[in-house]
Amino acid sequence: VQKEIYIQINFYNASPEIFKRAKELRENLTPTENLLWHELNRKKFKGYRFKPQHPIDRFIVDFYCHKARLVIEIDGEVHEQGEQVKRDQGRSAELEAFGVKVLRFSNLEVQENLEDVLKTIHQAFQTPEGK
Repeated sequence: VQKEIYIQINFYNASPEIFKRAKELRENLTPTENLLWHELNRKKFKGYRFKPQHPIDRFIVDFYCHKARLVIEIDGEVHEQGEQVKRDQGRSAELEAFGVKVLRFSNLEVQENLEDVLKTIHQAFQTPEGK
């Protein structure tokens, strides 16, 4: 029962298949995900711990901080095109329905403005939704 409650709270009823896929993705982070993960994993966020490729319901988010209920997604160029933009907006809305905040950054933002990305993440901890 304890484990079942933990899975419901932290993973929002993600299926075993989603867990398996998330593990595969964790083992193969993109270069940009690796760049941000290096910063998130350096404990710069004072008690806020992120997990890469984290299952939430039917989704696998790039990074998740349970304590802050914060999702970080890194979008490649394909995410800037027509239908994908709408799908991403829908995905963010579905995730937010679980009570989490979603921050989206482009690959380019992470690669060229990492300090600004980190500042935005820090600011999310200061907002009521990020606490």
